[in-house]
Amino acid sequence: MDLVSGYKGMVGLVFGNENSSSTEDSYVERLLDRISNGVLADDRRNAMAELQSIVAESRAAQLAFGAMGFPVLMGVLKEERDDVEMIRGALETLVSALTPIDHDRGPKNEVQPALMNTDLLSREAENISLLLSLLSEEDFYVRYYTLQILTALLSNSQNRLQEAILTIPRGITRLMDMLMDREVIRNEALLLLTYLTREAEEIQKIVVFENAFDKIFSIIKEEGGSEGGVVVQDCLELLNNLLRNNGSNQILLRETIGFDALLSILKLRGSAYSFTQQKTINLLSALETINILMTGGSETEPGKDANKLTNRVQLVQKKVLDHLLMLGVEGQWAPVAVRCTALRCIGDLIAGHPKNRDALASKVLGEEPQVEPALNSILRIILRASTVQEFIAADHVFKSFCEGNSDGQAMLASTLIPQPYSMTHAPIEEDVNMSFGSMLLHGLTLGETDGDLEICCRAASVLSHVLKDNIQCKERVLRIELESPTPSFGAPEPLMHRMVKYLALSSNMKNRDGKSSSSGNNYIQPIILKLLVTWLADCPNAIQCFLDSRPHLTYLLELVTNQSATVCIRGLAAVLLGECVIYNKSGESGKDSSTVVDAISQKVGLTSYFLKFDEMMKSFLFSSVKPVLPPKPLTRSVAASMADFEEVDERDSSDLKNEDHPLLTSIFDIHFVNFVKRLEANIREKIVDVYSRPTNEVVVVPAELEQRNGENDKDYIKRLKLFVEKQCSEIQNLLGRNATLAEDLARIGGSGSSQSEQRANGGLERVQAETLRRDLQEASQRIEMLKAEKAKLESEASMYQNLAGKMESDLKSLSDAYNSLEQTNFHLEKEVKALKSGGASPLPDLEAIKEEAREEAQKESEAELNDLLVCLGQEQSKVEKLSSRLLELGEDVDKLLEGIGEDMALPGDGEDEEEEED
Repeated sequence: MDLVSGYKGMVGLVFGNENSSSTEDSYVERLLDRISNGVLADDRRNAMAELQSIVAESRAAQLAFGAMGFPVLMGVLKEERDDVEMIRGALETLVSALTPIDHDRGPKNEVQPALMNTDLLSREAENISLLLSLLSEEDFYVRYYTLQILTALLSNSQNRLQEAILTIPRGITRLMDMLMDREVIRNEALLLLTYLTREAEEIQKIVVFENAFDKIFSIIKEEGGSEGGVVVQDCLELLNNLLRNNGSNQILLRETIGFDALLSILKLRGSAYSFTQQKTINLLSALETINILMTGGSETEPGKDANKLTNRVQLVQKKVLDHLLMLGVEGQWAPVAVRCTALRCIGDLIAGHPKNRDALASKVLGEEPQVEPALNSILRIILRASTVQEFIAADHVFKSFCEGNSDGQAMLASTLIPQPYSMTHAPIEEDVNMSFGSMLLHGLTLGETDGDLEICCRAASVLSHVLKDNIQCKERVLRIELESPTPSFGAPEPLMHRMVKYLALSSNMKNRDGKSSSSGNNYIQPIILKLLVTWLADCPNAIQCFLDSRPHLTYLLELVTNQSATVCIRGLAAVLLGECVIYNKSGESGKDSSTVVDAISQKVGLTSYFLKFDEMMKSFLFSSVKPVLPPKPLTRSVAASMADFEEVDERDSSDLKNEDHPLLTSIFDIHFVNFVKRLEANIREKIVDVYSRPTNEVVVVPAELEQRNGENDKDYIKRLKLFVEKQCSEIQNLLGRNATLAEDLARIGGSGSSQSEQRANGGLERVQAETLRRDLQEASQRIEMLKAEKAKLESEASMYQNLAGKMESDLKSLSDAYNSLEQTNFHLEKEVKALKSGGASPLPDLEAIKEEAREEAQKESEAELNDLLVCLGQEQSKVEKLSSRLLELGEDVDKLLEGIGEDMALPGDGEDEEEEED
């Protein structure tokens, strides 16, 4: 095999010089020789046993076996099916060759023989086919070892093995048949199928076609449901692989088996109060299946929404809410991971689904006479939860319940009835018999200590969901007034004012050890600020109530400039100030939008104020927000860590510079972030608009400038003087305001607040710039065309110059030939004269021959010369045209032709003339 030769080099690398024999190398080679060439069956079996032993213990032997052992053992599997002991030995040896051996003492970059062997074995599709055929053998160990080999190959060469199995007829069918085999083989086959179906859609289809759903739930029931071991976990992982992002398989499950078998796993039995780690993982896997069904399939599938809706309806009809409430709300003895996952499932189940929301609102928990609505119990979890995860999960339920549900919001807000002061400050444990609203107000106003403010911020998060996008609820809650601790000395306090008070107190929170609690401040203040931002949005009466207390505006201005606060806190405080401008309908002096803008300009400065928006939008919380992604599949590798989590790691943040608490990434979802971004644009535009008009519109009545009846001159002059002073004061204010605006806008340099001025002054400049840009582009194109034409003409001129030179060279050669002929003729004449003078007999025909030869030569020369002259005339006309064109382009023609033809004078011209004279 070529593959084997490729690995022999690696053997030499590990063992040393390729020519030097190591102990393991030679030993493995001898054993393989005994197996392939041995005569005695017992000797061959003993050699196989020895080979298996050394390969299982030595990494060097593993490597040596990979270089030369596969052909031998695959030959045994193919040709010796009758010898069960040899087949067992060969398969066990292959398992040992593919199993990694600990190498703690070796270097990290050392060669991994097990990985190399799996790669070598899986490269040949014939090997996979041969192994699958062994699954039909009757011997238990043959089937068991074969499944182990396939699992080892799959863990290291998954894609290659998937492709090979798909090309083999009935390959998946043989594996599915193993699910009905003995327990050990069934478990191995289940694990192998779990690996195979993770990403291979074609394999998923075949597995489902082979009645996988029935077999999976049959095994789960046989193993005891959620009380079962790791086999139940593997079954649920295989089930989730088949359903994830696959709407057709979800429909098939719903229309064949239904959801009853799945929901029975969530049903807690007699030992409900004991939770092992494996039981926790099994329940988490079943809850993951519920989540997958609620997604409806892949994003690209056309019927995803309809399938999702149908799945949710049927799940609720099958009483899934009862199981989820038992795990997430009633079962406070359940592990944190199970409770949080169940609560998130409830939130996803009711999100955007009116009937499911109504079903949750009508649920009651507990037994008579101690029963209460499910929403009350979930609120109690928010207020009492000891872990951040549980608070976030329960908060998700209320977020899903209130989103787009004005009737549900009104129903919850209607229960917000203030309690007497004695009840308001009762311990949190005494809220069992309270209504939803009373419990929520109890949490909002519990107290001012560290722990109580944390409960207050959690209740504030719920209240923000109740008020979101609902003016009626905002107005109703605005009318809630809390009783003063000493009613005889103080008037009732609006709930909003109490929230602002707690917002200020939270900045000075102390831990139990007396130190400043920065982490608490990092999420309590932002959550209360989120409530106020939601409350004030599009609600002028809420703005009026907020500004009724003058210290509120002063505190916000200080919070915006507080360098010890986080970027998020400063930004949200700036948003609150902006809402006091854009939603302010008051005409009362000191509370109108102009007053707020003046305060911002004087105390903060518009440049610094707008910079707070930019900093917030660039912060980790706002820049990294993304739509909620589906959780990672719950595989064996991550299941244990999922079952053990207890608390958010406050250091868990992908941005090391992020000062905000990690839970804010869940509270500040994409909807709130987009809402703040829209508010920012409106705030910038509104502040510029406020600056563009006077603070007080002064209407001058001509009658006021005239002296009144009975008014003496002194009073008249005094009244006119006061009027003029008022006008001067107004003008000074306008001048100061405009100067500040101009300075701030100049510093901002292109930010959103200067857009109106840019639109007013930059229109003509943009038109002119566009015209100049277009003219420049056209000129550039024209220059490029002229350059191309010039280059073409220069090329043609060069070509014609070369042709003219060639013509002159040919003419010179012809002239030389003609001169040579003349010289030959001259010599012949000399010889004739000499013969004549020597007295030789006359040769009358010699003169005729000579004359005839001369005439022929002269004719040929004249004909060729005429042709050359005609060609030269034509070339001369072309050269003249090119010269005139080059002159137009600014080229010096004489300089280009300089030196051409000077050395081309025809030799012998003078001699010709002399001979003609003779």
